[in-house]
Amino acid sequence: MSDQYYQQPQQPITQPTPERRPILAIRGINKIYHQGEREIHVLKGISADIFKGEAIALVGPSGSGKSSLLHILGLLDKADEGKVYLNGHDCTDFNDQERTKMRRSDIGFVYQFHQLLPEFSALENVVIPQLINGHSRKDAVSRAKVILEFLGLSDRIKHRPNAMSGGEQQRVAIARAIANEPTLLLADEPTGNLDPNTAERVFQSLMGLIRQTGLAAIIATHNMELASRMDRVLQLQDGQLYSHTPQHKMQEQQ
Repeated sequence: MSDQYYQQPQQPITQPTPERRPILAIRGINKIYHQGEREIHVLKGISADIFKGEAIALVGPSGSGKSSLLHILGLLDKADEGKVYLNGHDCTDFNDQERTKMRRSDIGFVYQFHQLLPEFSALENVVIPQLINGHSRKDAVSRAKVILEFLGLSDRIKHRPNAMSGGEQQRVAIARAIANEPTLLLADEPTGNLDPNTAERVFQSLMGLIRQTGLAAIIATHNMELASRMDRVLQLQDGQLYSHTPQHKMQEQQ
C-alpha cells in the first residue's frame, strides 16, 4: 500500500457525531511540549469516537504525536486541554489512583517490545495482572490458559520468554494485555520489531481477538498494508487528526 494517507488528507475531525455510545471519546485534545522558550504543538484540538469491535489504525510520520496521543488515551499522560471519556466516564480530572484503577480494569496495552517478565513463564505473565486486579489464582489461571490457547500458545504456557520466538513473545504480550477483559486495547507498533511473516501472524492473532471479544482497539503502525486491513485509519498530521475509510470497508458498505 502506498503512503497516500500522508499525501492527501481529508478534512480534520472536529465534531464527531456518535451514532451509538462510543467506548472511547476524545474532545478538543491539545498537547504542547516546551523546548526552552519554544512551544511544540503536537496535538491541536483533536476529537474522535472509537466504538466497540473497531480496529483502528493510527498512522502518521515519525514525530507526529502517535505515542503522545496513545499515552493520553491510556491515561498515562494528561492533555493540556480537552476531554477523554472512557465507557461514559469523564477521565479528564481523575487523580492518579483513579487513573490507575481505570487502566487496570478497562485498558490493555501492547508495545513494540513485549516487556514480559523474564523470570516468569508465559502462563504466569498472563496470570499476574489478574491477581493484581483482585482475581483468584484459580480463575486467573483458567482464563490465562483459554487466552493462550486461542492465540496458539497452548504448548508454550510453561516456557519463559527467552525460550520463545519473537512472535510467540508478542502473542503472550497480547494475552497479558487482555487478561483483565478491557474494553479498550492500545497497541504501539506491536509488529514493528518482527519480520514480515511473524508480523502477519501476530496481526492475525490480534485481529482475531478484536473480532472475538468486541474490543475497541487503536493500533499505531507504520505498516500501511496492515493499516489498510483495519476498519478505519486515523492519520495524525501537523497536529490534526484525519479519518479515512480503507478500500475494503468502502466496498463492504456499497
